Amino acid sequence: MTHDQTEMKTAVVEKEAPPADTPNGTQVSALPEAEIARMTDDIIAALKTVFDPEIPADIYELGLIYKIDIGDNRAVTVDMTLTTPNCPAAQELPVNVENAVSSVAGVGEVKVNIVWDPPWDASRMSDEARSVLNMW
Repeated sequence: MTHDQTEMKTAVVEKEAPPADTPNGTQVSALPEAEIARMTDDIIAALKTVFDPEIPADIYELGLIYKIDIGDNRAVTVDMTLTTPNCPAAQELPVNVENAVSSVAGVGEVKVNIVWDPPWDASRMSDEARSVLNMW
């Protein structure tokens, strides 16, 4: 399931693929739509509490979160990137993301994947991050 929010420029929230025997290819979820929406909003709020130690903006607004996947078993997988492969916070940020997402009510196991494709660039930042960093 894709959660569409104006503020959610780079992150895509998806549900697990339906079982192969699902009639007509429709997606059936064990979680109610309202619960998925609540979890998604709470996960995004939690991600907004994680800051890159060198940049005074949260990682969500910086556009470092590429995908949030919520499974029927409430397991959450987050695909994220870093501003650069040589980021000094490369060890710290994924752990902070895992801890933040784990703190959300109803979330099960959390896995954070660091991805490099597509590479991060400043165009991924929200207007809020641009304002904080004075990058207009």
